[in-house]
Amino acid sequence: MNFNLDNFLFNTPIYTKIKIEETDQNEFEKIVYSYRNINVEGYNPWRKVETTFAISRTLRYADNDFQTNGGFASVEIQCKRYNDIFRYYCLWEPESQILMKVGQFPSVADLHIGEIKQYSKLLNSEKLKEFTRAIGLAANGVGIGSFVYLRRIFEFLIDKAYEKGLAIKTVDESKFQKARMDEKIELLKSYLPSFLVDNRTMYSVLSLGIHQLDENTCLEHFDTLRVGIEIILDEQLDELKKKEKIEAAKKKLQQLKGKIGK
Repeated sequence: MNFNLDNFLFNTPIYTKIKIEETDQNEFEKIVYSYRNINVEGYNPWRKVETTFAISRTLRYADNDFQTNGGFASVEIQCKRYNDIFRYYCLWEPESQILMKVGQFPSVADLHIGEIKQYSKLLNSEKLKEFTRAIGLAANGVGIGSFVYLRRIFEFLIDKAYEKGLAIKTVDESKFQKARMDEKIELLKSYLPSFLVDNRTMYSVLSLGIHQLDENTCLEHFDTLRVGIEIILDEQLDELKKKEKIEAAKKKLQQLKGKIGK
């Protein structure tokens, strides 16, 4: 996996060891050398906006030979719109070419929790809390636990689709209850986002993580699965917004018709 600065700052959990390969040097040096005018894009949870940050302090701030000597150092980025400063504390091991965040403020969880509140129309308060817990656990290096909560959200989405199909009697209840998850998704595909239907293996990956994978492997793949869940929710949210817009337009057209008809 190539080192990406934006991903490292805004998504990578602390204590995740990042191997800096030869092909990653240019990207890595963006947080080492101060003479470059480097911007990164990310979410500011304090202002609740996606914005641009400038690197205001680099790893070699206190040691000009930091890339060679290694050790602990900090990186700071400053929001160009509001001047808020985010701090990252890193450990660099030059012999093994390993970079690791050992602390940051705001946390990775802080950076993402604000974004998931947009799904409150799709997830009940319990599931929003579970999504928050998943992000918080991953941000603190707990990979398996984070998978548990992501899987619960996935199951919740399937259950909601099942309730919808059951309400209009298009789903065979006994057949559904006996089916495996991939079969359930096939039965409910008319009520599920296309991304979920096309990527139903997400569930088996989450289950594998809970029962067989170690913490580090789960952490390595957490972002991919979190984004997958978010894409599913985004698809549902877009459909809901479209439905609400149509209903609002119908209501206004009826009101307009009533006024014109008088």
